[in-house]
Formats: sequence, C-alpha cells, structure tokens
Amino acid sequence: MSEELIISQCSPTLAGIKTGNMFLTEFHSKEQLTKDIRDMNHRLCKKGVRMIPIHFQANKVLIYLYRPSSLKRDLENTEAFQILKDMGYSCTTPEQYLGKLIANYDSCNEIPHEIGLFLGYPPEDVRGFIENRAQNYKMVGTWKVYGNATKAKQTFEKYKKCSKAYYQNWSKGQTIERLTVAV
Repeated sequence: MSEELIISQCSPTLAGIKTGNMFLTEFHSKEQLTKDIRDMNHRLCKKGVRMIPIHFQANKVLIYLYRPSSLKRDLENTEAFQILKDMGYSCTTPEQYLGKLIANYDSCNEIPHEIGLFLGYPPEDVRGFIENRAQNYKMVGTWKVYGNATKAKQTFEKYKKCSKAYYQNWSKGQTIERLTVAV
C-alpha cells in the first residue's frame, strides 16, 4: 500500500485534526492487502490511528484510516447519535457502529449517507445532506455544507494547509510515523 497515497489522502487524520479519512486503492491479493493493513496498524496504532477496509469492489478497496478516540467522541454527539438511530443503528460501541456502516455499504453497494459522521463532518451537515438529497447546500469543500459555512470554510483551509505541509515533509524524507501526531 502506497505511503504516498496515505499521506496525500489522510494528513488531517494523521495530524489529529480530523476523525477519519477514506481512500480507494487497488490491491492484487487479499492476503497482501491484509498484511499491508496489519503492518500500517502496527506502525500507527501507538499514535492512536487505525486502518480498516470498508468496502471491496473487484480489485479495489475503500480504506478507512481513523482515530478511534475521536470516532467515539463524535458518535457520542447527541445529533449524530439521533441521525444514526433514525437510520437503524442500535449500537453501543464504535466497533459496532463501524460494523453496521460496513454492512450498510455492502447491502446497498453505494456510499451510505451517514458516512460523514465517521469522517468528522458536522452532524448538521450530514443531516442536511440526507434531508436535502445532496441539494440546496450553502457551499462545497471537503463535504457539502448546510450549516455554518464560515466555520466549514476555515476547516477546509486548515485541512488543505495540513495536507500540503505533510506531503512536503514526507517528500523530504520524514516517515509516516514521525508525521503522525499522538493524541
């Protein structure tokens, strides 16, 4: 698995300023993919970061890189909890929520709308996306914004600056372990 891909797609999570990121990558064998994920988890778990496969399609896999402690906090948000409850989630742990998300993805074979809650998007924007069927948003950046556009714009800029700095530092030889912040 390409470290460059992880750095380019997941820097805000590695920096500890975002709950999670997802990226699509090709794989040639599930055995090698499992080994690559296990190796990356061994390297990053001590910094509070974990990687799991979310969805397989032909020779591609959607990978979720996240901070379990941030996900737990996000899922305890009253609005996030209610959105998930309304969508049939009757879970008590982040791991159960992830299992249900994966099952939802596999059953409909499209990205479940609630996935934004697993990426650290504001619950009001996830609810707005669901209720407006991805229409009538105020602005688009990392996600479609239905709530506080000013705050979202600042967050998008922070993510962009982080990604640029991380990629530059990685290109100069810093390791992914060194770039990953322990939170």
